[in-house]
Amino acid sequence: MSRPQHVLAIDQGTTSTRAMVFDCRGRTVALARREFAQHYPASGWVEHDPEDIWRDTLATVREVIERAGVGAQGLAGLGITNQRETTLIWERATGRPIHRAIVWQDRRTAEACAALKAAGAEPTVRARTGLLLDPYFSATKIAWILDHVAGARARAERGELAFGTIDTFLLWRLTGGRVHATDVTNASRTLLFDIHKQCWDEELLRLMRVPRALLPEVCDSSTLYGATEPALFGRALAIAGIAGDQQAALIGQACFTPGMAKSTYGTGCFLLLNTGEQAVASANRMLTTPAYRIGGVTAYAMEGSIFIAGAAIKWLRDTLRVIRGAAETAAVAAQVPDDHGVYLVPAFVGLGAPHWVPEARGLICGLTLDASGAHLARAALESVAYQTLDLIEAMQRDGARRAAAIRVDGGMAANDWFCQFLADVLQARVERPVGLETTALGAALLAGLATGVWGDLAAAAATWKSAAMFTPHMSDVRRAGLIGGWREAVSRTLHTPSQAPR
Repeated sequence: MSRPQHVLAIDQGTTSTRAMVFDCRGRTVALARREFAQHYPASGWVEHDPEDIWRDTLATVREVIERAGVGAQGLAGLGITNQRETTLIWERATGRPIHRAIVWQDRRTAEACAALKAAGAEPTVRARTGLLLDPYFSATKIAWILDHVAGARARAERGELAFGTIDTFLLWRLTGGRVHATDVTNASRTLLFDIHKQCWDEELLRLMRVPRALLPEVCDSSTLYGATEPALFGRALAIAGIAGDQQAALIGQACFTPGMAKSTYGTGCFLLLNTGEQAVASANRMLTTPAYRIGGVTAYAMEGSIFIAGAAIKWLRDTLRVIRGAAETAAVAAQVPDDHGVYLVPAFVGLGAPHWVPEARGLICGLTLDASGAHLARAALESVAYQTLDLIEAMQRDGARRAAAIRVDGGMAANDWFCQFLADVLQARVERPVGLETTALGAALLAGLATGVWGDLAAAAATWKSAAMFTPHMSDVRRAGLIGGWREAVSRTLHTPSQAPR
């Protein structure tokens, strides 16, 4: 009997859960998707119900297996990619979460991070983890749950509880509680993992007040983690790849060579530049992060994170009702001849890289009586391109070579108007692949590498195909004027008295 040549990927994101089946050429065979509820219990707080995520994972996997037409027996294995940093703690005995998941966007631990900074902890954290002290990451969320759920800290110390990012929670549930593990890319986003020594750091655990007994085993990104419970999908499926969503997208974009870069435009925007086996330290508040670990060898990346990208479009649609759907934004932006001097700084949950100001809040400036909803929609798209430029320039100041091309993916990458504006602002080629679901593809490639569907990284890279390329054509004078206006808007955001850092 021939070896199965299809791979399933679970892509558990911030607002939806997807399951996809890919063939050995990296082509999408079937997709299933479900959106789930967001919970906002207080200003700056964002939570998910883990049972919603588990329910949707089961439903989408079962649906996509049926749609693919190859059956569970036709799958070589499955890979998992996930929203990073989102934090869960559950009971080992029952698998039941003790609190809703605290989402990566959540700002409730800003004061705890500020206190750690004031105590002088950031240089040590930065040197070992490649990260900054920010509520974005998992450790202060873990401590918050342990401090606010009755008895949780004592139970954690006794080994009764387990922590995980979403990948770890799904792996636990899929294997019937037999496997408590994560991969290096997810572990590296906790503020607890030494990315150079490749292990949990005891000093950081003490600093963050996180009991060691909570933590999962850390594995390669492409390896056999275990198998699903046979009853879930008709037969046991090998779970053979895990990576956080942005690293998975880097893999799905075949950015395996140092100097290659990708930018994913989903709820947020995340730009990763492959730096090879060298972990490049940033002096400009970029992150240093493992890109993947395969066969025990770690490749690193420099990363810039923007908290709000597609979420700004969702805000226009659901809250302001300026548009009926995200697909309208290209046509709406093209309705007006220019930006009309309107800028949107989408700091709805603070500003990420390179500013890292969690207290900042959104700002619209340049409004006049003849400014329209179309101008606001255009400003939202433009803001994402400007924020991407801020990341590129910060990486350049760190000595990174300016990428001649950026490979883009995520929902906004389907927008031709946005891609062209991005190319103009970055003064670089913007390359869009045939399939925009590169995050799921990355998880599939990792699983396929571990199960023999692809023999090596070169074979995996051969799955990447270009669908469109956008080259810059904006004049230098116009570009400089637009960027100058953006920087003035950001300056106003950062220096508004009620929003400035405390």
